[in-house]
Amino acid sequence: MAGHTVTRAQLAEAVYQEVGLSHNESAELVESVIAEISDALTRGEMVKISSFGSFAVRQKGQRIGRNPKTGQEVPISPRKVLVFRASHALKHQINSGFTQPGRAAAGSGGRTRSPARTGTAKAPPA
Repeated sequence: MAGHTVTRAQLAEAVYQEVGLSHNESAELVESVIAEISDALTRGEMVKISSFGSFAVRQKGQRIGRNPKTGQEVPISPRKVLVFRASHALKHQINSGFTQPGRAAAGSGGRTRSPARTGTAKAPPA
């Protein structure tokens, strides 16, 4: 893990560098986008950003939890939670180039195909 956090100021700086807006305009743009996403989620709407992912608010019902220290059952009240689901494009971008030795390449899901299914099987000797 990289251990680095990207801040609003860094996002604004990236907008400044890439788009060419002033520092103030770049910061306002970043704040505006974050505010719009937050407002949509507050209204219960799903936010989908193409090739990035989707944000949604999910309602969780009441359930019984357990205090790990004492083992006592404790009711956990119903609540809303924010869920982010990364797009396939983002997942692929994150995983490309990060294969471990002895494991299949990213995108294959760890599955291998037999030669007969890949079309590379050799014909039997005649």
